[in-house]
Amino acid sequence: MDVAICLFSSDLRLHDQPVLHAALRSATQVVPLFVVDTGIADAGFMVPNRAAFLADALADLDAGLRGRGGRLVIRTGDVVAETCRVAAETGAGEVHLGAGVSGYALRRERRLGAELSAAGRALVVHDAVVTALPPAAVLPSGPDKDHFAVFTPYFRRWQAVGLRSVLPAPRSVRVPAGVRSEDVPSAAELCPGGKPSPALPEGGESAGRRRFGSWQRSGMADYQDRQDDLPGDATSRLSPYLHFGCLSPVELVHTASARQGAGAEAFVRQLAWRDFHHQVLAARPDAAHADYRSRGDRWRQDDAEVTAWKEGRTGYPVVDAGMRQLLHEGWLHNRARMLVASFLTKTLYVDWRVGARHFLDLLVDGDMANNQLNWQWMAGTGTDTRPNRVLNPLVQAKRFDPQGEYVRRWVPELAGLAGAAVHQPWKLSGPERAAYDYPDPVVDLADGLGRFRRARGLE
Repeated sequence: MDVAICLFSSDLRLHDQPVLHAALRSATQVVPLFVVDTGIADAGFMVPNRAAFLADALADLDAGLRGRGGRLVIRTGDVVAETCRVAAETGAGEVHLGAGVSGYALRRERRLGAELSAAGRALVVHDAVVTALPPAAVLPSGPDKDHFAVFTPYFRRWQAVGLRSVLPAPRSVRVPAGVRSEDVPSAAELCPGGKPSPALPEGGESAGRRRFGSWQRSGMADYQDRQDDLPGDATSRLSPYLHFGCLSPVELVHTASARQGAGAEAFVRQLAWRDFHHQVLAARPDAAHADYRSRGDRWRQDDAEVTAWKEGRTGYPVVDAGMRQLLHEGWLHNRARMLVASFLTKTLYVDWRVGARHFLDLLVDGDMANNQLNWQWMAGTGTDTRPNRVLNPLVQAKRFDPQGEYVRRWVPELAGLAGAAVHQPWKLSGPERAAYDYPDPVVDLADGLGRFRRARGLE
């Protein structure tokens, strides 16, 4: 075959890139194609933070391809229409694509396959590109079981399945002469009028590989003990690079497993959690917007409380610290994600979809599988085997920010309060309390818990 297309999606890398590897193997010339999907923008999912990261990632991918004699071809529009147009222009016989799991990705894949087939071309879909294992690689016993609904048995089976080998980055890429390309877009072009958070990470494979290299040398060994340390900020911060496919989860698992130790094992477990959520969403695409397990909730609607939560003005400092970190960085520590999600859904008893949408509006790693299913896990409508668990913000603060360093970092109006006193500013005497421009709690914790328990029929 003379020409094949490598259609990039959530796999913006050259190292361990099965889609590009297969396209190069099947043809003498390859079109590395990325289509800026106007459908994502029309649906409201092209938000400033991810647009900024995506712009970095595309520029880095283009630079990497140019260093190998190729270039990235950019088009804008409907992915199916633009891919078919490029195939017709270049005479490509095959289009190679990494498999997706969201309902949107699966519908797009089916459309593309049908359009290409009608034109006498083939769509080749590759698994284990954005996850370590394909969603259906491990299944529970039973003829009607299409996915695991509980993580622990899934993880046992996941560990027993061998991963594919890591693929080398290509030495050279030959692109057909004359194929038209738009310029690599800027963040402003991807999301006109949008203003990214001020402290976003640098996007792209090069930045991701540098970050992983540094963290595996200095942070991985202690990860088991420090992954919930809010002020220590000891997590890998690799989630944006995994979301955009700038790093390969297969390569990360292989590298971490080779290091061994409790920290490496804990990191691999987190990568397995990511695969777990992808296999749930692949089997139940409607879990992106509907309860995976309905609890009969009659969620409250209180705009003032939701606004206070979004702005980090709930009156609970550790909750507010998390929400302000999200606003500033477009990223949030996993323990803080759990804490603020529990507060919204269990203490304020607000629909998880409100929180999930706000996270998707801001998170640079906003991933439909992980975001939606983690929110459902905390709301008790998902795969959690203890659906009525509540994370008390005061207990969480005492355990994971005992001296209040995380709070003082993100809630500067309370910086004058020393030690653990920062977690309960409402206990200050009248004159002291007046000195701090910080709101009273939006709800009493006991009242909120009682409201939740009554709604769930627990009392």
